[in-house]
Amino acid sequence: MKSSIENKSFLAASEKIAFDNEHREKIKFNMSRYSSSVEKGQRLYSNMDIARDRAGFLKYKVINELDRFLIEFEDNFTANGGKVIWAQNADEALIEILKIAKEHNVQSAVKSKSMTTEEINLNDSLSKNNIEIFETDLGEFIVQQANQKPYHIVTPAMHMSKEDVAKLYNEKFNTPEDMSPEELTLYTRNLLRERFTSADLGITGANFLISDTGSIAITENEGNGMLSMSFPKVHIAIAGIEKLIPKLEDLDLYWPLLAVNGTGQPMTVYNSIISGPKRNGETDGPEQMYIVLIDNGRSALLKQERQRQALSCIRCGACLNSCPVYKNIGGHAYKTTYSGPIGAVITPYLSGEKKYKHLSFASSLCGKCTTVCPVKIPLHELLLVNRNDAVKKGFYTFFEKQTINISTQALKSRRMLDLLSGKTKNKVLNMAVSKTWGPRRDMPEIAPKSFNQLWKEKNNGAQ
Repeated sequence: MKSSIENKSFLAASEKIAFDNEHREKIKFNMSRYSSSVEKGQRLYSNMDIARDRAGFLKYKVINELDRFLIEFEDNFTANGGKVIWAQNADEALIEILKIAKEHNVQSAVKSKSMTTEEINLNDSLSKNNIEIFETDLGEFIVQQANQKPYHIVTPAMHMSKEDVAKLYNEKFNTPEDMSPEELTLYTRNLLRERFTSADLGITGANFLISDTGSIAITENEGNGMLSMSFPKVHIAIAGIEKLIPKLEDLDLYWPLLAVNGTGQPMTVYNSIISGPKRNGETDGPEQMYIVLIDNGRSALLKQERQRQALSCIRCGACLNSCPVYKNIGGHAYKTTYSGPIGAVITPYLSGEKKYKHLSFASSLCGKCTTVCPVKIPLHELLLVNRNDAVKKGFYTFFEKQTINISTQALKSRRMLDLLSGKTKNKVLNMAVSKTWGPRRDMPEIAPKSFNQLWKEKNNGAQ
């Protein structure tokens, strides 16, 4: 069995980016700002560990009773005047969204930040159907103009410096090359204001789905999410089925945890609870509101006794920011919607185990991702479970199998280990595994004599 194309692409991209000093400096700078902010934010908690315990327990309870909470949410959201659409996969979701767009004669749409829409490639689908789509989150707008995918779950343009953005805007909008971040932001704001007021459709994600009120909760820092919901006549929210929390009161636990671990803020600037379209007598809000609830592989993950806990993720990005692998290769190397440790755990189930099993092996297993997770997902343990499952299902190459078999036999045999001299062993290692070890790393050198041989010499042949 040959290595997958995705694996080869991942290794090539990782090799290129890991040794790009300019890229590393940008990420190092942005990550350091994040780390200091989060440390400051976490000091607001008298006991962060208790908060993490409660949040993790509650989310895992919901995951294990997902069917009940989904029905409750649907009943309450429908009673509020909204319409629920169930989609088993990305294709079904896109078909239904395009039906809504056609029904309402949508010509243009504005969209706030949403990883679920990235997961189903919504922008490409709308563009192919002659619907203008504008990202309205600043970071998302920047990567859209650069024709890129988001680099990070929380900060999509983390890989770009202010000089990179100024250059991009100069190429796209003929603005001055030396614009400051404040000027770039103001220019984007003025450009998007016209889009908000003229758009036929507003699209958002949902940070949380509130079961007992049939509401969606959205947290943001720019106000673009509120504008995307307020001006257009039609609002479509798109969310994975795992985003549920039981009660409205639970937001007092999850909103601060998401803010502190995502950006270091005590709370994000704008926090909205939307329970359906506008009612009689209300002046703001859409006339029609839909929510598209997407499975897209989540049920396959739910079937896994251990890995299902990963569905508790609240998308704060903390595991990415702490991961030594992510810090070196960045988000684009993964070529997946969800990168970093959480992406390595869930992507094989969302997008195919055989194609993406390699992501679970791209980890140092240091456990830092587990220690920072605000809902206590044991990420490094789940990566090991994924690896074990991949081997059991035969997702390995002939070379990998033979290498493991030969090395196992050699390491189990003292006679074989002592058969060759250290010099010969070094030659064998260089011939057999130097390519796998990597061209940028020196092979470790085996000593001329083993410990066993030295012990015998010192003790006159005694074992």
